[in-house]
Amino acid sequence: MTFYQELQLSSVGSKQLIKSTKDKKEKLRHILIYNFKVYLVMVFCVAVVTLFTKITGSDNSVVGVTVLLAVLVLRQADFGIKTTHGLISIAGIFLILMAGPRFTNTLAPIPAFVVNVICILLLMILGCHNVIMYNHSTFVLGYLLLQGYDVTGRTYALRVAGLFFGMILCMFIFYKNQRKRPYQRKFIDLFKEFNIHSARSRWYVRLSVIVSSAMLIMSLLGLPRSTLFPYTTLFRSLLGLPRAMWAGIACMSVCLPFPNDGIKRAPDRGIFNIVGCLIFMGLYFVLPKSLYPYIGMIGGIGVGYSAGYAWQTVFNTFGALSIASGIFGMPMAVMLRIGANVLGSAYTILCTKLSGWFAQITDNRKNVSADAGGI
Repeated sequence: MTFYQELQLSSVGSKQLIKSTKDKKEKLRHILIYNFKVYLVMVFCVAVVTLFTKITGSDNSVVGVTVLLAVLVLRQADFGIKTTHGLISIAGIFLILMAGPRFTNTLAPIPAFVVNVICILLLMILGCHNVIMYNHSTFVLGYLLLQGYDVTGRTYALRVAGLFFGMILCMFIFYKNQRKRPYQRKFIDLFKEFNIHSARSRWYVRLSVIVSSAMLIMSLLGLPRSTLFPYTTLFRSLLGLPRAMWAGIACMSVCLPFPNDGIKRAPDRGIFNIVGCLIFMGLYFVLPKSLYPYIGMIGGIGVGYSAGYAWQTVFNTFGALSIASGIFGMPMAVMLRIGANVLGSAYTILCTKLSGWFAQITDNRKNVSADAGGI
């Protein structure tokens, strides 16, 4: 395997290669390449986000994150349709990212819920035809981040410009890497093949509704106390209303194409977010204030070394808490993070089981009707 080929391996692939190599010299070479890759990716990510921040402003660093994630995915993943038609999907995805998050932040909670369902469902249809690729984790995450770090005025115009540039960049990289794919499906087939009775389409709807409703609940509990009930303040502190997107991200992470996989993942999402928060608190108390901005970078390096979901969850916590601690203070940020992720995971499992029960009833009725029609 060449040096370049090893750089393309995932953390799991690199660790398996190191473990399976018996020759000590070769093992050392693989270890060095793996470490080089982790720090190379980290430097590249920091450079891209910094560049976008310089051009579009500090409030738009999330644009750099969104474009970076899309580039890293689209250089390898596809949409299950002709490459030229995939370019239309990319355009549609980025148009939703440009308009959807900003529009929902101008609406009351219930209309925003409806728009969120529509936008997330479209992102799923446009980008997740091949469910094994898990493209949704990139595009829906970008949508939620842009919604959570909203901007207005000239800063929003710069955000749109940054996303437009990212769209062109993704199109170029996607076409360059995927142009030889032999798919015959067309763009319109993404919509033609949507069928509420298929497992894939039901997953689209389930994820869209669960993520959107979780954020709706957070938003409603953030209304003045008199509009709900006397204990709103308590729930507000527990659920993490200032970061409703965290609940949405937790739901998205647990709502997998295969429900049983999501049920297995939910405990890890809650438990290892708590572990991440505890480690973050330790770093926060041990490190001098001058090093606080680098805790997120430590988390990024940790993610690079993590092959499993559990420890990726731990280190992903660092970046989110680094930002939130500067806004709410460390204790509140930790409480919000734990509340949003634990309750978001539990909510997803509850909704998944209810949707499975409802789907079973619907299918049974359909089969009964079909049998009756054949008599």
